[in-house]
Amino acid sequence: MQLQQFVVNPLGVNCYVVYDQGEAVIVDPGQASEEVLGFIQGKGLKVLAIINTHGHGDHIAGNSWFMEKTQAPLWIHELEEPYLSDPELHLGPLIRMDFPTVEADRLLKDGDTIAIGDQSLQVLHTPGHSPGGIALYGSGFLLSGDTLFKSSVGRWDLPQGDQSILQQSLIRLARLPLDTVVYPGHGSPTTIRDEIKNNPFL
Repeated sequence: MQLQQFVVNPLGVNCYVVYDQGEAVIVDPGQASEEVLGFIQGKGLKVLAIINTHGHGDHIAGNSWFMEKTQAPLWIHELEEPYLSDPELHLGPLIRMDFPTVEADRLLKDGDTIAIGDQSLQVLHTPGHSPGGIALYGSGFLLSGDTLFKSSVGRWDLPQGDQSILQQSLIRLARLPLDTVVYPGHGSPTTIRDEIKNNPFL
């Protein structure tokens, strides 16, 4: 399985294309991006789904555009579905991002498996930054959304955030293999080992 990272929108969201054997998913399209679409088309990839790790506006603003361009369905955790349509939850107006409301085609749950080519991603429910936040765990890597960053963690002071719940999610991620490469929702990649050693929240 291969992964390509793109930094999109003024808030520096990491949008990922995860692909294998001609199939792909787009994770956290924070805005319309010809660069991301060009990569997909250049590789001849069939997009199986657009996946949001959570429903904040900076991670979902490109949903509608990519759904139209790729004809792919939208997947998000079941507890995060209200964020797609509620500005007080997705915070679009607060961060000055305007985007169409779209509906999810599949509601994900903890433990779900997402097949991509000959490989798969496992859905890990990691609430705290938001109630339905997820991480996606593949062979040797983790897409951590806004739960875990290099030397930091996601905010818990936003609507429906919870520091104690976030801490439990961090403990769960810290139990992954130490060599797991972490690709966060913002910022640079890291590893579970480095975060256990250097991250004050772990």
